[in-house]
Amino acid sequence: MQHSAKGTLLVLMGSLVTLPAVADQHNHYDSVIDSARTLAEAPYQAADDDLPEVLRDIDYDTYRQIRFDPENAYWRDESPFNLQLFHSGFLFQTPVRLNVIEDDQAAPLRFSSDDFSYDDDARALLDEDLSGSGHAGFRLHYPLNNDDYADEFAVFLGASYFRLVGEGQVYGLSTRGLAIDTASAQGEEFPAFREFWLYKPDADAEQVTLLALMDSPSLSGAYRFVITPGHDTRVEVEAELFARDDIDKLGVAPLTSMFTFGEASRERPDDFRPQVHDSDGLLIHTGADEWIWRPLGNPTQVRTSAFMDDAPQGFGLMQRERDFDRYLDTEAQYHRRPSQWVKPVESWGKGHVELVEIPAPDETHDNIVAYWVAEEPLEAGQSRRLHYLTHTLGEQPSEHDRGRVVRTRQGRAAVPGQADAPDDDARQFIVDFQGGALEAIAADEPVELAISAQQGEIKLPQVTALPNGGWRASFRLPTGDQPRDIRLRLTLEGDPVSETWNYVWYPDD
Repeated sequence: MQHSAKGTLLVLMGSLVTLPAVADQHNHYDSVIDSARTLAEAPYQAADDDLPEVLRDIDYDTYRQIRFDPENAYWRDESPFNLQLFHSGFLFQTPVRLNVIEDDQAAPLRFSSDDFSYDDDARALLDEDLSGSGHAGFRLHYPLNNDDYADEFAVFLGASYFRLVGEGQVYGLSTRGLAIDTASAQGEEFPAFREFWLYKPDADAEQVTLLALMDSPSLSGAYRFVITPGHDTRVEVEAELFARDDIDKLGVAPLTSMFTFGEASRERPDDFRPQVHDSDGLLIHTGADEWIWRPLGNPTQVRTSAFMDDAPQGFGLMQRERDFDRYLDTEAQYHRRPSQWVKPVESWGKGHVELVEIPAPDETHDNIVAYWVAEEPLEAGQSRRLHYLTHTLGEQPSEHDRGRVVRTRQGRAAVPGQADAPDDDARQFIVDFQGGALEAIAADEPVELAISAQQGEIKLPQVTALPNGGWRASFRLPTGDQPRDIRLRLTLEGDPVSETWNYVWYPDD
């Protein structure tokens, strides 16, 4: 089944818009920017709620019985890329508009039940009028792992969420277009992509470009994504935002992930698996060229951490542990979940990377969010340009050349067989580093431990060479009733040779 997209006129959030019929992607993008600006000048109007009632009421099992037929994939015989669509219904109550730009002309992708297969209980839907169904989102395919099969590598589905995978990876954490007032008292606002334009890729294309219109009570925005699948799937993101209202906290390049329990967790469920998480740490490359590693946790209450910076060079949520033996999960395959890195193209100036950790009972809940917040607020009537890169990766950012934290463990400091020792109630921490600059340092060289705590004291700080070529930092933390913010790193002759391990210990940990 072949599909084409012809015509120049399309409906944009209720107004008729003509995209320029010229071979310049930026002109199309400029038109979406103009539409976003116009939207922001008017009061917010929620998207039309015209989904057929029969689709609003279906349950999870019935929704799963509706599948896009790969034989109907758009572009499948004309490009190495192909496009497949998601049906509206169940949780996806607000269809998005999809358009294809081909031969410099843009035209909408109309909903057709012929594109889908309806199995078992879902067959009954074909007896209903589904003409107003629209699409919930889309996914893109490309031969990532071999030349004979087009793997799914990107999916845009729900609000401003999208997910990416590279070669050999399986879906894990999610990316978002924007986060507004995350973990704030007034409640989070979730901007949504309301309309997309996808450029039909050529027969020899290695990347795909799409435009998106975002709308939300507080702002509207135009986005341009250039997605290049590969070993590390990469996305160049450009955006122009226009504020309707003052925004207290604008989260840029947000990453959303899951951490249920890991190697340093004291409270663990009755589970045969030693670890369950999509990401195990937040990595930050500061404007001052410091690398900071913060292990993730599953707290008993919402915790928010801010890492102040000026012109950060990058940040990301990482799945650093890659050994199957550390998870033992043959279905979820956590050892194959990608890390994701964000790198500004244009300076972000002063602000902070914010990490939010939310209590979660199990792995079905995403409970980790990280994003950038600029020092300068976005106020009503103002606009802001964003330009950054984000990409999946299986290792570490290539520019990270220092020793990396490979293990964080804690336990009681009591010595077996020694009763009433002074530090019986203290916590013993070990932090193991390996790789990078440490590979060139011999075990007898004078590596030192630089360690500090904002509250309380640190006891017995030590650094020890390990038999595997790594180095161990250890210390004791006397118990108390206040959180302790601890930083440590390894140095040689005063120069840092490792990233900075940053950890906040809470009395209820």
